[in-house]
Amino acid sequence: MPDMRRGVLYGVAAYILWGLFPLYWPLLKPSGAVEILAHRMVWSLVAVVAILAVRRHWSWIRALVAQPRKLGLLTLAAVIITVNWGTYIYAVNTGHVVEAALGYFINPLVSVVFGVVLLGERLRRLQWVAVGFGALAVLVLAVNYGRPPYMALVLAVSFGAYGLIKKQANVGAGESLTVETLVLLLPALGYLVFLQQAGQATFGTEGVGHLLLLVGAGVITAVPLMLFTAAANRVPLSTIGLLQYIAPVLQFLCGVLIAKETMPPSRWIGFSLVWLALAIFTYDSFRTARAARIAKSARTLDHVVT
Repeated sequence: MPDMRRGVLYGVAAYILWGLFPLYWPLLKPSGAVEILAHRMVWSLVAVVAILAVRRHWSWIRALVAQPRKLGLLTLAAVIITVNWGTYIYAVNTGHVVEAALGYFINPLVSVVFGVVLLGERLRRLQWVAVGFGALAVLVLAVNYGRPPYMALVLAVSFGAYGLIKKQANVGAGESLTVETLVLLLPALGYLVFLQQAGQATFGTEGVGHLLLLVGAGVITAVPLMLFTAAANRVPLSTIGLLQYIAPVLQFLCGVLIAKETMPPSRWIGFSLVWLALAIFTYDSFRTARAARIAKSARTLDHVVT
């Protein structure tokens, strides 16, 4: 049980850090979104290699190199997470924190749709109801924004695709992040060199504090991921599924209370529909998990009796 409690604490810490990201990226101005993204790629690699060095965990490299399919999946994951990271940083630094939060609210519903379309999974009735409310919410918000909430949709779809690919690759968090950032290292360094030569780089020109914040982008990427991995190894998936809502709730609060983004009534209606969809989805998930546990206990009892 103490291990379980530690796992929950690790998970809560990871999602709180992810939820507070909107407070960090604006500190990196006047760096542009792409420059911040490039630094995040470079310093993430440095951070995760340092963590692996402390753990002296290198034995996985030879086994992974011998599996080109997994390397291909991780390369694709690297490209997709680049889109996700870049969109998120752009959204936050251009005053769309609430829309970014929306992307992570609807991500579980997008993952369900991926399961149907790509994996041939069949949805239960309440899951269909949740997806229907989610689609209605997107429609209401599109009318409110005067356009589809494309940043939220890009974040939801890219993160859903990233999770799907990572599941197929089945590689640990630290190992996966190392490979992904290695794939992204040369393009990131190339862009930073280009900015430097063009006299447009902010690294080293905006003071020591700004320089350290850019370096810190790698640390705040690696640390919550490691905490999440520690949590996933200790607590049930259903618990992780419930904890995941901490991040978009905090992001939403950052957008409304700190960034002071406007929330007209129609936008509240759209978000309320999203939250209703998630409530239905979560209830159905817990109900199904409970039924499965009862059925498993019954089978075990029958086996003992017979």
